[in-house]
Amino acid sequence: MTLALSVLDLVPVRTGQSSADAVAASLALARRADELGYTRYWFAEHHNMPAVASTAPPVLIAATAARTRRIRVGSGGVMLPNHAPFTVAEQFAALEAIAPGRIDLGVGRAPGSDRVITALLRSSGPTSDVDRFEENLRDIRALAGEGAVLSLTTPDGPRDYEVKATPAAGGVPEMWLLGSSDYSAHLAAKLGLPYVFAHHFSGEGTERALDIYRREFQASEVLAAPRTFLTLNAVVAETAEEAYARALPNLQNMARLRTGRPLRPIDTVEQAEREELDAASRHVIDEMLARWVVDAPDAAAARIRELAARFGVDEVMLSPGSGAREGEPADRTLGREATLELLAALLA
Repeated sequence: MTLALSVLDLVPVRTGQSSADAVAASLALARRADELGYTRYWFAEHHNMPAVASTAPPVLIAATAARTRRIRVGSGGVMLPNHAPFTVAEQFAALEAIAPGRIDLGVGRAPGSDRVITALLRSSGPTSDVDRFEENLRDIRALAGEGAVLSLTTPDGPRDYEVKATPAAGGVPEMWLLGSSDYSAHLAAKLGLPYVFAHHFSGEGTERALDIYRREFQASEVLAAPRTFLTLNAVVAETAEEAYARALPNLQNMARLRTGRPLRPIDTVEQAEREELDAASRHVIDEMLARWVVDAPDAAAARIRELAARFGVDEVMLSPGSGAREGEPADRTLGREATLELLAALLA
């Protein structure tokens, strides 16, 4: 079984590394993924987190598209409640003009941060409403394509207004609906969109969501049959022991998040190994280890094949969660590069 491999990147920031260093490291990782034959490279949207620098996916997509040759580049995703649909449509129309046929627009319904940050994002102008999510998706798809006639309230009263996102590219971005609930599965099926369930979040509910999506799918002008892939946290090294050591900084950071402890940049491997964990943190880490792929190459590849077969997919999007050792370059992410290289040699 040959699998298509892709990458989901949160642009992690580690101790001793600036956000600029983190962005440089992710751009280098994207170039390596392109060289290795990976299918797509997506940036997540998160805000106000010291360990995450992926706050502006369209900017990162543009930078990555300019530095790569063939890999698809996109958002995993744009969190629509934070943005006006017309702004999203215009940004991704511009990206499609920059890299024709290589842009993915993954859209999510969650805000990607806390209520304060969401309020700040909205303070700069009107953004979308969660309750109008389906309508906004339809608008974006139309605006980025042939255009749409929108019913607007103007100073002169209600009127219909013809709008099209520009610049007009030769094609349109490929839109994906992202989600972590049954709601997203029902909606993606109804709209006939490609769909990705966030398996890497918790590892629960994936089978149910994909069953709903496949069973209820209605063909659309953009998609004739259901299309999905699996997202997965992975850390792969030459030995299982090194893979675990490399995974520990990110596992501990996630444990801080889930137990309500103060967040900080991701520790180095050496810092993580020195940290004393409480029972709650150890429990969270043990649960995550059961769902992540953390192993030597052959065992990791076998596990990924098993999961792909279980969920009936031929593409796996990896979130490479490998930490850095002290003394490694600030503008590179050698552990994450190794994960991509080792898996590409066995799966692609």
